[in-house]
Amino acid sequence: MSSDDLDRQLSFLREIDQLKGVFRQSPLLDRSRRENSAEHSWHVAMYAMLLYKYAAALVDASRVIQMLLIHDIVEVDAGDHPLHLSGPDSRQAELESQAAERLFGLLPAEQKGEMLELWREFEAGESDDAKFAKALDRFQPLVANVVTGGGTWAQNRVTLEQVRVRYGTTIQRGAPELWKLCERWIEEYFSRAGEAERSD
Repeated sequence: MSSDDLDRQLSFLREIDQLKGVFRQSPLLDRSRRENSAEHSWHVAMYAMLLYKYAAALVDASRVIQMLLIHDIVEVDAGDHPLHLSGPDSRQAELESQAAERLFGLLPAEQKGEMLELWREFEAGESDDAKFAKALDRFQPLVANVVTGGGTWAQNRVTLEQVRVRYGTTIQRGAPELWKLCERWIEEYFSRAGEAERSD
């Protein structure tokens, strides 16, 4: 590696430090504040490291971890796109694609190509590795909502059916055993939430 390559790598690493300042809707489990996108990326990568055997197919855990560490880097430029506050947005996809080109473009050419290819694979969600990565990207915030007594679901008045649609399809596709566990959790949560509403 040349000194120019090192300069480019360090420039990229400095730039992505901004991900620590992009806050998501999901709360920390202690409810002290919302998590940032860098924390989410680290945490969901840990999920992959520990739970890879729950993937629907044989996956390369190392590749899944890499995908998850970089999947939200585009939010440095494009911001977070909360699941419950908006539907599919082609403009957001365009902004994220432009962000990927700019941010990964800070790297030496070979690493830029590798990162872009991995990020695009995650976005496409067609390979077994990407399906599992996307499942965990939904599973982690679902866990946060369950543990925090509703989290963004309560805040945004999300229904049981919306949770099934927004989380279920993706989690079941990449990690069906984890979705079975989720189904039990969400049934219990919405049952308790319904009882609380009726007693008010």
